[in-house]
Amino acid sequence: MDKTSDPAGTATREPCRYLSGFGNEFATEAVAGALPSGRNSPQRPPRGLYAEQFSTTAFTVPRKDARRAWLYRIRPSAAHGPFRRIGNGTVQGPLAPPTPNRLRWSPLPLPETPTDFLSGLVTVAATDSAEAASGATIHLYCANRSMERVFFNADGELLLVPQQGGLRLATECGLLEVVPGEIAVVPRGMKFRVELLASEARGYVCENHDAPFRLPDLGPIGSNGLANARDFLTPVAWFEDREEQLQLVQKFLGNLWATDLDHSPLDVVAWHGNSVPYKYDLARFNTMGSISFDHPDPSIFTVLTSPTTAAGVANIDFVIFPPRWMVGEETFRPPWFHRNVMSEYMGLVHGEYDAKSGGFEPGGASLHNRMSAHGPDAKTTVRAMAADLKPHKIVDTLAFMFETSRVIRPTGFAMDAPQLQPDYDACWDDLVKTFK
Repeated sequence: MDKTSDPAGTATREPCRYLSGFGNEFATEAVAGALPSGRNSPQRPPRGLYAEQFSTTAFTVPRKDARRAWLYRIRPSAAHGPFRRIGNGTVQGPLAPPTPNRLRWSPLPLPETPTDFLSGLVTVAATDSAEAASGATIHLYCANRSMERVFFNADGELLLVPQQGGLRLATECGLLEVVPGEIAVVPRGMKFRVELLASEARGYVCENHDAPFRLPDLGPIGSNGLANARDFLTPVAWFEDREEQLQLVQKFLGNLWATDLDHSPLDVVAWHGNSVPYKYDLARFNTMGSISFDHPDPSIFTVLTSPTTAAGVANIDFVIFPPRWMVGEETFRPPWFHRNVMSEYMGLVHGEYDAKSGGFEPGGASLHNRMSAHGPDAKTTVRAMAADLKPHKIVDTLAFMFETSRVIRPTGFAMDAPQLQPDYDACWDDLVKTFK
């Protein structure tokens, strides 16, 4: 496709086309002959385009960790005026003091006034201030209109988890659509626009400030299982050749900055490389589990991980709890009571989480910081201890965790929100003494 219109997504949409694989060295062009052959930066790139390298890791990291793409575009990204500070709205905001208390929130309400993805982005927690070079920031979004402006995040890559309503992401590398039950990842610094596929949309965002997400090592599992590389989809090249006024917004050290352009910055006609946006259907996750007894550690549900320099310690893990069979013999089948060094921010896309019998709603969230004791509520515990242990399939559910080795600090907004449930601790009150 060589042109598009309709930034709000109101007309017939161009179908999305994808390349499959995770971390691949892709090459794609929207116009034949636009991709240079045999070199990255020829003196005069084909079709009068400009060559631009887009790097999301340092130049000298090991080759296996390097992420970069060469973009061949109508205008270079440098063609803009100075950025000016604009209001942050509910993005970032001050962090509340760290708390060891267990927290849970009901879903945020959908907006009643016209609100695009960026205006409806609410920062609810973070491991550190916006200046930190590692850790993660967690946001929620609620929107009822498509973006007309374009956005990029200089602070980290973005993992989007839709909970209600689908999104169409128009990125520098191409178009991708993501609906509840799927996820999308946009690299740090990549420009994109969010269009709605329905009248309203709500979901979760994990902003990863450290090493880009990758597939976890499988260890004794072997060479297959969990999320398979072939199921990740990256868009083919697509571009806009539009000359009209448009606002470009960036998030830089937690603050929003904007500049005005006279053209669309989504004008990449061809590209090659591996620093690219991608999507994944969580229904394709090959869930592992015990077929004898006991409940395995939740690490077997890891879809993506951002590692630290310490082996096995994650900056941030994205973990899911999808439909699956439970067959453990003489086993307490819900997630066991536990305390651990990782901090867990949990969300629910749909259905009911198997460790809670109420209060944890789709679109809601909970936070259990390091070493806080948690586990199934009293009703779930009693039911699980009395259950007839036949093979049982957990269906119609999808929960997830953003799990990190850092302490997660809620924002002042999150601690003052009316959605914060003051009685969350009470769900364990009926765990009575049964010792004999």
